[in-house]
Amino acid sequence: MPCVADWLNNPFSIVQGIFAQNSPNSDWEKKVTDYFKEKLKENNATNWVPSLNDVPVHYLKPNSLVKFRCMVQDMFDPEFYMGVYETVDPNTNARVLHFGKYRDVAECGPQQEIDMNSSQTVTSERQTLYCVPVPAGCAVVLNPQFYAYISASQARVSPSTSYTPSRHKRSYEEDEDMEQHPSKQKEQHTGEKGPACLVKVYESWDTFKVNDVLEVYGILSVDPVLSIVSNEERDSSTLEPVEYMDIAEEQRVHSPPSSLVPRIHVILAHKLQHINPLLPACLNEEESKTFVSNFMSELSPVRAELLGFLTHALLGDSLAAEYLILHLISTVYARRDVLPLGKFTVNLSGCPKNSVFTEHIYRIIQQLVPASYRLQMTIENMNHSRFIPHKDYTANRLVSGILQLASNTSLVIDETQLEQGQLDTKGVHNVKALGNLITWQKVDYDFSYHQMEFPCNINVLITSEGRSLLPSDCQVQLQPQLIPPNMEEYMNSLLTAVLPSVLNKFRIYLSLLRLLDYSISDEVTKAVEEDFVEMRKNDPESITADDLHRTLLVARFLSLSAGQTTLSRERWLRAKQLEALRKARLQQQKCVNGNEL
Repeated sequence: MPCVADWLNNPFSIVQGIFAQNSPNSDWEKKVTDYFKEKLKENNATNWVPSLNDVPVHYLKPNSLVKFRCMVQDMFDPEFYMGVYETVDPNTNARVLHFGKYRDVAECGPQQEIDMNSSQTVTSERQTLYCVPVPAGCAVVLNPQFYAYISASQARVSPSTSYTPSRHKRSYEEDEDMEQHPSKQKEQHTGEKGPACLVKVYESWDTFKVNDVLEVYGILSVDPVLSIVSNEERDSSTLEPVEYMDIAEEQRVHSPPSSLVPRIHVILAHKLQHINPLLPACLNEEESKTFVSNFMSELSPVRAELLGFLTHALLGDSLAAEYLILHLISTVYARRDVLPLGKFTVNLSGCPKNSVFTEHIYRIIQQLVPASYRLQMTIENMNHSRFIPHKDYTANRLVSGILQLASNTSLVIDETQLEQGQLDTKGVHNVKALGNLITWQKVDYDFSYHQMEFPCNINVLITSEGRSLLPSDCQVQLQPQLIPPNMEEYMNSLLTAVLPSVLNKFRIYLSLLRLLDYSISDEVTKAVEEDFVEMRKNDPESITADDLHRTLLVARFLSLSAGQTTLSRERWLRAKQLEALRKARLQQQKCVNGNEL
């Protein structure tokens, strides 16, 4: 019976055993998948598998089993490989059958040659995904200590001089781009740790798409021979110089050094509902239901504590804190034609200009959600940053941009940094891209000859001095109740005063409520419609269909924030009350400033 060290440290021995027992039947592949699936179900076995997000590549044993939490940044063309091949010994004519699955290079024993004309050869197809650690992932929230990571010491080796450990944290594309354009470093997302990887998928790859967040379990390949093969192919090319340069560029991008961009041959892979390690990976399982039930029973005090924490962060403004909670648990739950339902972009206006305030608000959000990114809306950033991913046809790759983010990332746009100036063509396109993201929850990737829509689910918070230049679903005017003499000291003391255990509860709260189902009964729907008709009668000029839609959204997230998955009369009235207070503030500010907000 194979022990842990076998399937974890030397998975090829397991695959070889199953292949030898079941070949040439094709069901050996399913048996391999089933074997590892069962092994990973045993006794928290997933924690024994070393993660590329936590352990540098040069500490991991080649050809061992690893896991990787990542986002699909690009998809290469499918590639053919020898799924099964036969070798022959020229001296004895002895023949041996081998599997090519999970390998980059076909292996031969001593004195053996591959018989390319063998009738036993099976040509198969696999898909290569270019995957990166989750962009803008917060290291504090995603720290492995939260899920009791147990290192698999058997699968680690001592650092080797044949690797390049100093560069494992950035993708190959980012390394090259930074070398050529050092000023672009500020554009890059700081996110979860780990290298970019070429992830080779063998089954059901049509279920994965660009920007999906995956957790993959597979065999790590960092074979130096890959670079040698790649170089030999280039050296032996008989193409014209121009054609050769195009092919060489594509090959350089698609076959980078394995020490820099490791390969993972996937045995098991699944899309993640979320990336918060404090929550069970799948909420439908029985154990997960117990976890959810236990947490929901103590939801009320957690919400009260979070409201108090955010009220202090927003300088004593409890109304703004209420709306911030609703914003942080919002998510696109469906799409009706082109309209994304559930998005709730908040414009927090009245923020101090050129202040550290907005920076600290982002720091607070960063501590609460698994993935977040702060975009400083300056003329320079608008005119020079690459917001939209574009297709590089020479290298046949998708070049990433700032707006290529994983689902449920919190994007904080700081408009208080905006000064007078001229937007150039690129700046105008970038502002338009932000508007499309906010309004339609989509980003139009640039494929030169056409644009391709990629739907997304990004929570956008805009901080501004006056009303934002960008569209939003809800504008909340900040009304500070206190002005700390030292903002930096105030915000730092606020964060240090919160116990790590309490912060973890906040993190579970915000992630869990996004995943809950929600419904409105026919009875409540009818009552809401009647109430809206009455509101229109009383104030036909200021009450619009947009007001109804917004109030329903506020009621939805207000209900979920209290752990209620259906709308009650009480929550509807509370939503109306919050909206009345919010509008009154805007009207008051309009009177003070004498112009439209």
